[in-house]
Amino acid sequence: SGPVPRGVSASAKGKGSGKKDDDNPYSDTVLLPQTDFSMRANAKKREPELQQWWRENRVYEELLRQNREAGGDQFTLHDGPPYANGTLHLGHAMNKVLKDIIVKHRLLSGKAAAFVPGWDCHGLPIELKVLQSLKSKERKGLTPMSMRGKARDFALKTIGEQAEQFKRYGVWGDYDRRYQTLDPEYEANQLEVFGKMFLEGHIYRGLKPVNWSPSSRTALAEAELEYPPGHTSRSIYVAIPVVETKEGSGLEGLEGKCSLAIWTTTPWTIPANLAVAVNAEIDYAVCEVEGGSGELLVVAQDLVESLSAKIGKGLVVTKAIKGSQLEGCAYKHPLYDRTSPVVLGGDYITTESGTGLVHTAPGHGQDDFIVGQRYGLGVLSPVDDAGRLTEEAGEEFAGMNVLGDANGAIIEALQREGALLLEESYEHKYPYDWRTKKPTIFRATEQWFASVDGFKADALGAIDSVEWIPKAGVKRIRAMTSDRSDWCISRQRKWGVPIPVFYRKDTNEAVVTEDTLEHVIGLVRERGSDAWFELPVEELLPESLRAEAANLTKGEDTMDVWFDSGSSWAGVVSAREELSYPADLYLEGSDQHRGWFQSSLLTSVAVNGCAPYKTVLTHGFVLDEKGAKMSKSLGNIIDPKEIIEGGSNQKKDPAYGADTLRLWVSSVDYSSDVLIGPNIIKQTSEIYRKLRGTLRFVLGNLHDFSEAEAAVSHGDLPAIDRYVLHQLASLAEEVDANFRSYQFSKVFQSIQRFNVVDLSQFYLDVVKDRLYIRGADSFERRSCQQTLRLILDTLLPMIAPILPHLAEDAYQNLPGRQEGDPESIFLAAGGALTACQAWKLDAGDETLRDLEALRTVRGEVNRVAEAARKDKVIGSSLESKVVIRSSSPELLGLLSRYTASDNGVDELRYLFICSQVELQDAEAAEGACEVEGFGNFEARIERAEGKRCARCWNYCDTVGSFAGHEEVCE
Repeated sequence: SGPVPRGVSASAKGKGSGKKDDDNPYSDTVLLPQTDFSMRANAKKREPELQQWWRENRVYEELLRQNREAGGDQFTLHDGPPYANGTLHLGHAMNKVLKDIIVKHRLLSGKAAAFVPGWDCHGLPIELKVLQSLKSKERKGLTPMSMRGKARDFALKTIGEQAEQFKRYGVWGDYDRRYQTLDPEYEANQLEVFGKMFLEGHIYRGLKPVNWSPSSRTALAEAELEYPPGHTSRSIYVAIPVVETKEGSGLEGLEGKCSLAIWTTTPWTIPANLAVAVNAEIDYAVCEVEGGSGELLVVAQDLVESLSAKIGKGLVVTKAIKGSQLEGCAYKHPLYDRTSPVVLGGDYITTESGTGLVHTAPGHGQDDFIVGQRYGLGVLSPVDDAGRLTEEAGEEFAGMNVLGDANGAIIEALQREGALLLEESYEHKYPYDWRTKKPTIFRATEQWFASVDGFKADALGAIDSVEWIPKAGVKRIRAMTSDRSDWCISRQRKWGVPIPVFYRKDTNEAVVTEDTLEHVIGLVRERGSDAWFELPVEELLPESLRAEAANLTKGEDTMDVWFDSGSSWAGVVSAREELSYPADLYLEGSDQHRGWFQSSLLTSVAVNGCAPYKTVLTHGFVLDEKGAKMSKSLGNIIDPKEIIEGGSNQKKDPAYGADTLRLWVSSVDYSSDVLIGPNIIKQTSEIYRKLRGTLRFVLGNLHDFSEAEAAVSHGDLPAIDRYVLHQLASLAEEVDANFRSYQFSKVFQSIQRFNVVDLSQFYLDVVKDRLYIRGADSFERRSCQQTLRLILDTLLPMIAPILPHLAEDAYQNLPGRQEGDPESIFLAAGGALTACQAWKLDAGDETLRDLEALRTVRGEVNRVAEAARKDKVIGSSLESKVVIRSSSPELLGLLSRYTASDNGVDELRYLFICSQVELQDAEAAEGACEVEGFGNFEARIERAEGKRCARCWNYCDTVGSFAGHEEVCE
């Protein structure tokens, strides 16, 4: 809990930090600490008071203004917008606190570091929330505009609630000018990005298979998918009869006798089959099925054995052929009267599973679609928006759900036709809609796409120009960008930014021109995207096309929300003068390599040819103390609000405050997943308390100190003071470097180590007698107080980015502040790092060398003293006499200088917290302690001689020598 006066109990009540003994006539002569800075943070009450004070005094705005006026460089940390949906969780808290730590540090370093918080406002989750809040009758009466109005209200209400939660974390920012993707100006800037990409030829409309969510009835981007473990599909092996062969195929004369063995995990796609694909380089085998029927199957040679085992029948290889030979043969669909070709696929066809022959449905798979395009197969996708088979699949299957009864019906039909070789359950990775948590399908629909191939090379080049933290991030985003297919940017929803396209009624041709884009963007900038849904076509068209209005209709698709947030560099960073583009930093969770980082990269490169960021930092996910993902079912969710405000049972779940939460964020290695739980938070709060205790001790000992009246030049300070200031300057340099390189756990460790090891366990322990029993205005005491003030002036700005409330609270309780002094620690901290660098001692400085040696000796003395306490040789440390035995002239010389108090302040006995020290010039015993550069020694503890002084509690022979003051020493 921080240092306390020796021989005096500490109290947290009132001004007096030390309780005096009323029966001791000398108690009033002991200068004990006095401060109103409480040991208890009382964070639940005090932190909101400080936050309100910051707002009323516009501390953030004033610091930003001062830095700008002083010519500080801009620093832009661009806020990735959280979704305006629901309450915040610990992932949000960690993300925003990390950002705030960086922004506060840059502000304290003199940067013009404006922070503009933002929110992602459109999309399906908000639509679903609106629908869930309505009765069925109200839902039926919803129009696009009434839906949009309710969605807007919901988003704005949520943003207000989340903003208050972020403020409670101590996160600063321009909340009054926050950005929202539903703001008209933002939407207009987003449409400009779309327009530029369209005019550059990067956006097109096409019929392609896309990830489709039947549960949401819309197309999804890759970033909107998740892959939960344990998905099991009904996989089938099917034999489809070869009806046409070609010369050199190896199947000549086997028409009607030979079948191709295919395998699929999606039986519902069999009605859409238009080809079977093989790998040109794979060796295939024509096998006779044992059993006397003479049936032949074509299968990859490496998979003959596994297929034989699965179907429970022997397969005898009669002929080997290359995949390339099979191209051009044809087969009859097992369920329909149509013939389809064998085609050559790509590297996606392997012999790792299945049969080596791939059932190909261009309407339901990306690889299938590409192969189908190459062979001119067309696109068949007999599935509607709800995931039901249409009439194109045949009367037998029409209306069946592809994720439900369709699979069973198709498998039954294949069995009836004698085509089914085997059905088995197959567990594999399968995409789910991240919002509804239900499976998706691949389905060909008319959609709008961004052709990534057109600028992929530039995007990969831009990736290499960015600093990725951790470094593994570059591999991740490179791989995801390299493998990126065209980006489906259209959605079949109402709550979003419209794709500003008109269609000719007679031909369904899309109409988008520079004029139409400019006109619609102008309307959206003025009225918001509601204009698209409210206004008739005539008003949405530019003058040049209004005569054609009768033959034109407006599109109903809205943009992928990743296009919304991915345009924030245009809507915010390059649009606001207080920010700079490209941004200095993007900081989000590691899942954003396939989300916001990538969508931002692609739009920025497509429009401007560069990445929208200079550095990208990613953090892991928050898990419970056992490393498990937090979930309602496990009951292990920790609400950040409960950490700050406490739970319903405040004894069990106390209010730790935002600073403890922030301290935890700084303590973890965010580069991977991080753990949190009751025990971890409790441990963190103890570290916070120790630091608070140190600050309280320092503040208490400055109660009668005036910096102006008691100035002591650095060169005149005693050796131990100059030493601790050197330690502090080294710490400040180390901490600043780690802040700049985003290594906050190292900042945390360094400050904690300095507080415990250098201050509490060393310097503050040693100087107590100087502070308590020397004369109030003595050089010994004033020099120590000046050192304490310098420690405070440097330490508070150092901890302020992480612990802003603690730093501010301490500063507000700082004695000796004059009228005209800065009102806030954040306004007083300028130049603290530069000033303290003058205190650094050279590596070979005698003071540094001596004090390091003395600390080594002190460590050994403490160890021996503790053993003596356990053995009942002494009680308190002041009952001891330390005997040091050494034959080293260097070490004895050093100790003698301090014994004689040659440094003018601290005798050696104060260093060891004992009453007497005796030095013996004799050989140390075997196994003695070594002091590097000085030799070895051994330490022994004896009972101190003389009587105890009633004032300082040291034992001394002179006690009883002074008439009228027989109880005190000299």
